[in-house]
Amino acid sequence: MSDSSHDDVLIDLESKTNDELREVLNELYEEEQKISYRRRVLHGKIDILKAELVRRLKGEREAGGDVISGGDVERLIHILASDLRGVSNVDVAEDEDE
Repeated sequence: MSDSSHDDVLIDLESKTNDELREVLNELYEEEQKISYRRRVLHGKIDILKAELVRRLKGEREAGGDVISGGDVERLIHILASDLRGVSNVDVAEDEDE
């Protein structure tokens, strides 16, 4: 089922048979499971990367190095100055192949 038909699934519910409704419901459950799995995988990768970064920074600090560089400060300034209103509008449907 394509995304456009998912968008229209709630239109004219009364004309759909019980079997049609069950089929759409099952397709939506399957889609939700795929998205949930993808989210868990991404969170796992994020956690691994964060742990590696913390490990490296801890090692640098113990060796007497700077934990925060000038580049880090510049990136933070850029992030804080950016318009983040569109961040929550990410279209997750683009990565359906994965």
